[in-house]
Amino acid sequence: MSNPQIDAIRKNLAENPLIPEGASLEQMRSGMDAMGEMLPAPDGVSVTAVDAGGVPSDWVAATGADETRAVLHLHGGGYVIGSALSHRGLLGRLSVATGARVLGINYRMAPENPFPAALEDAVKAYRFLLDQGIEARRIAVTGDSAGGGLAAATLVALRDEGLPQPGCAVCLSPWVDMEGLGETMQTRAAVDPMVQREALLEMAKLYLGDADPRSPLAAPLHADLSGLAPILIQVGDAETLLDDSIRFEAALKQAGNDVTLEVWDEMIHVWHLFAPMLDKGQEAIDRMGEFIRKHA
Repeated sequence: MSNPQIDAIRKNLAENPLIPEGASLEQMRSGMDAMGEMLPAPDGVSVTAVDAGGVPSDWVAATGADETRAVLHLHGGGYVIGSALSHRGLLGRLSVATGARVLGINYRMAPENPFPAALEDAVKAYRFLLDQGIEARRIAVTGDSAGGGLAAATLVALRDEGLPQPGCAVCLSPWVDMEGLGETMQTRAAVDPMVQREALLEMAKLYLGDADPRSPLAAPLHADLSGLAPILIQVGDAETLLDDSIRFEAALKQAGNDVTLEVWDEMIHVWHLFAPMLDKGQEAIDRMGEFIRKHA
């Protein structure tokens, strides 16, 4: 049975795409940030700017949020657009769902700062949380789209640098394959109003610079995934990146990790962003909250 809420959102995105054809990079960035005003945080959520180890960031906190716990969120946008502002609504709802403060970071983006700049900033922000006296086991690392891939890469980088793993991680519609080789790049192309292979590969070029598209910390599908924190993956059945999640879950399991994959029927790429008008978006955020409260 069709979901009228997601149908309405799909129709609106088709008529008013987040990234209009022919838009400049600055227009794309400003348009993405405007989403933060159209999809605001819930009432009672505070936002405080902070320098997180040299990374400009926002603390987003629901009333009564536990300051001994934290969620480090890495925004999506193909490593080229997006910010803590564009995702403020999601961050606020995540704080409500988890009962923890959420640190939304503005990591350096491509093409000005290609790989591994974003990863370096994510690790800096994690070190910042540790330096604030927050125990690693009380931290969750989350991310959506490119940020979902970055969250996974961050876990790998933390392990390689000898830092403790967080309590858990959540990857929303993660982008973990810089080559766009998943079968659903074709089979879901007609139903995905947000991500298409050609545009994805253009963003990959900007992010990678001179790096190999199979560099493990750029494309964590190809990384040594052993010894990582428990991971929840949420992905929609109506998105081209579906296969990234399916293949990533298989790779995580093969490496011996605790991983849970949820495929949400009819949902599009990072449907969580539309929670103010989409019941399934809020349900997915609530599920994130349950997972994070259990592990961190």
